[in-house]
Amino acid sequence: MTGLILLGILVLLVALIGKSTFKVIGQAEVMVIERLGRFNRIARSGLNILIPFFERPRAIDVRYAESDVGGARRLIAGSTTRIDLREQVLNFPSQSVITKDNVTIDIDAVLYYRIADPQKATYAVQNLPFALETLTRTTLRNIVGEMELDSTLASRDQINKRMREIIEEASIGWGVDVTRVELQAIEPPRDIQQSMELQMRAERERRAAVTQAEASKRAAILESEGIQQSQVSRAQGEMEAAVLRAKGLAEARLAMADAEAQAIQKIAASLPEGQVAMYLLGLKYIEALPALTQGKGTTIFLPAEAAGVMGAFGGLRELLVRAGTPAATRTDAASRPPGTSTPGAGAPSPIPAVIPPWTPPPPTEH
Repeated sequence: MTGLILLGILVLLVALIGKSTFKVIGQAEVMVIERLGRFNRIARSGLNILIPFFERPRAIDVRYAESDVGGARRLIAGSTTRIDLREQVLNFPSQSVITKDNVTIDIDAVLYYRIADPQKATYAVQNLPFALETLTRTTLRNIVGEMELDSTLASRDQINKRMREIIEEASIGWGVDVTRVELQAIEPPRDIQQSMELQMRAERERRAAVTQAEASKRAAILESEGIQQSQVSRAQGEMEAAVLRAKGLAEARLAMADAEAQAIQKIAASLPEGQVAMYLLGLKYIEALPALTQGKGTTIFLPAEAAGVMGAFGGLRELLVRAGTPAATRTDAASRPPGTSTPGAGAPSPIPAVIPPWTPPPPTEH
């Protein structure tokens, strides 16, 4: 029985010695090995053998987030001998920060870092996660305290960049490489949020009014331009129509003149020689008679016979002859019918030389 107990104790002791002697380290993990309390080496991934009772791994503080069954997240702090070289997330509760214009806001930030030097991360700082959290909080207060509320809400990228530069410069001696810093949420007080909503609504209404005014202005400009272009087009159309109308009238007059000339030539060919002028003059005289009778109180005396009308033509011809116009004399000689003698040659003229003007009778006394 005693032998079994001693054998069990020996097996337990061998197991403990083997556990402390043989260390299997995973990928992207290291161990800080101390020998008799002093730093000895960095154990990398794989199988590592330690000298029992002389060498042991050094533990460091860690902090990680955990979610319970209800979905609530909580931070758990602890210690471990295995140092994770992967990028880690340090998420801590939101904090109250006062801006330059004395507005208290709650900011929730998150820090991404990676341990670049395990030896410095172990010996240069006592509690690395707590140190990074405190440094992030103080840096955030300093940066936001120099900015107003509107600038803080609109300059997240600028705040993230400045925080990363400051934290990385301060933590470079801890063997930590800060990759980025992000602001998750910025929550102003409720009354400030209501004021911002009212301001936003007023700004949007102003933009809508400006947009509507610009649209009305543009519509009025387009309408006036359309009216102007339509008037210009109408004027050009009227001008072109007038030009075409004038050209048509001119061509019509030329055509009518050509037709009239051809008609006169045909009439002259069908009449005796020298009678075409008398024919045309008599035709115009007949056409003008209706116009002479259109006025009020107009009295016209016409000869009772056709010979009287021809006598009037003859009187007009005699007037032209007495005026001494050679062309009239030739026209008279050419237009006289054959067998008719020239006035003044001894033969009596059947047509009176001049039509005596009509004189009204003298008034009678009652």
